[in-house]
Amino acid sequence: MTRIAKKMKAAYESVDREKLYGVEDAVKLLKTSAKKRKFDETVELAVNLDIDPRHADQAVRGMFELPHGTGSSVRVAVFAKDDKAKEAKAAGADIVGAEDLADKIRAGEMDFDRCIATPDMMPLVGQLGKVLGPKGLMPNPKLGTVTPDVKKAVEAAKGGSIEYRAEKAGVVHAGVGKASFDDKKLTENITALVKEILRVRPSGAKGTYMKKVTLTSTMGPGIKLDLTAFSATQDKKKAA
Repeated sequence: MTRIAKKMKAAYESVDREKLYGVEDAVKLLKTSAKKRKFDETVELAVNLDIDPRHADQAVRGMFELPHGTGSSVRVAVFAKDDKAKEAKAAGADIVGAEDLADKIRAGEMDFDRCIATPDMMPLVGQLGKVLGPKGLMPNPKLGTVTPDVKKAVEAAKGGSIEYRAEKAGVVHAGVGKASFDDKKLTENITALVKEILRVRPSGAKGTYMKKVTLTSTMGPGIKLDLTAFSATQDKKKAA
């Protein structure tokens, strides 16, 4: 425990809490710290937005496919029957079913990270809302997880698409890769997600929409990013 504490202390001391780092410099700093770990840390972004998600015109939520995926294995469950069930299995879905899958979920068996359903399955899936909803697993047509094209949805989930959503405090937390990714891939994933969140700025957002972006790893310190590189996009959205 003492050795771990010393490593964490050294990592935190290497970061200037008041400084705003460029994305590339932040990635290098994060990876230097992560090299001291014995496991492949997950790299995450925390994006602080000046919104109140309780208002419909200030909600921020969507699906986004990172250029280089997340580096994590995603288990996908699909509610489908007949040809669509075969299509889902062929695309790589881990669990496929209908009433039998619903029974497993009611019994507390939810060994999956993403849930997809064909439209005709929604009357059945809707009965599981109280179970799937709180875990963020309820299929949603706006997120592309209620769709007749299950092949595309499964491949996107397996390929590294992520769901992002502003929480009550207006903060979006999302994984953007692994510490083992090379600098270029991490930089491109981070940049792409920040631009995506700027792109979906809700109509009800006023003033400076994106207040702060922090990059961190599983056991690493928070590194504040300099948003100058994205300011032109932010200002353009604000003017619109």
